[in-house]
Amino acid sequence: MSIRVEVWGDYACFSRPEMKVERVSYDVMTPSAARGLIEAVYWHPGLRWVIDRIHVCAPIRFTNIRRNEVKDVISAQKVRAVMERRQGELYLATPESIQQRAAMVLRNVRYVIDAHFDLVPQQAAPGDNPGKFQDIVKRRLGRGQHYHQPCFGVREFPAQFAPCQDVPPCPEELLGERDLGWMLLDMDYSDPQDIRPMFFRAVLQDGVLVVPPLGGEGVVR
Repeated sequence: MSIRVEVWGDYACFSRPEMKVERVSYDVMTPSAARGLIEAVYWHPGLRWVIDRIHVCAPIRFTNIRRNEVKDVISAQKVRAVMERRQGELYLATPESIQQRAAMVLRNVRYVIDAHFDLVPQQAAPGDNPGKFQDIVKRRLGRGQHYHQPCFGVREFPAQFAPCQDVPPCPEELLGERDLGWMLLDMDYSDPQDIRPMFFRAVLQDGVLVVPPLGGEGVVR
């Protein structure tokens, strides 16, 4: 079962993993970010979302901003120690941990996401079926319902969404073919002890990014 969703917002940041300190966004939304956005609208253990295409419906524009980020994290070891001893403090002092970082982000973004879902038999209930999930997704999209606020890469950049009937025309500057280089496709969770990123060669053709299947040709780990 397939759906088509239009999403838009003021800013977006789909961070390149090779940039370690400063955030630099990919030119367009990544498939994993698109999947996460749709899962914010509707997630169920009995289905798995698959992104087929991403239509870029606005010119690609970058801007530089500075963001306050917390540099520290609470380790699992500390949490476990506090739970066992029943004493100690579990918090981060923002004034002490905050740091300012530059980021190159996208602005005024608009995309149309073509996606479908596959049933996961091991997690689906006996009464679950594609038609049931399709109706639920369409209803939630039409009402603007979501489990948590969809975002464009980071929580500070919220995404608006709505069902899409007709894809907006491709911006003139995106006509033709544009090689976007290697892009993150998704994470491979087949082995929980060895989770690996998967990449593919992203090519924008007349504003459309065709996403290969996870096990498809050209996908590298």
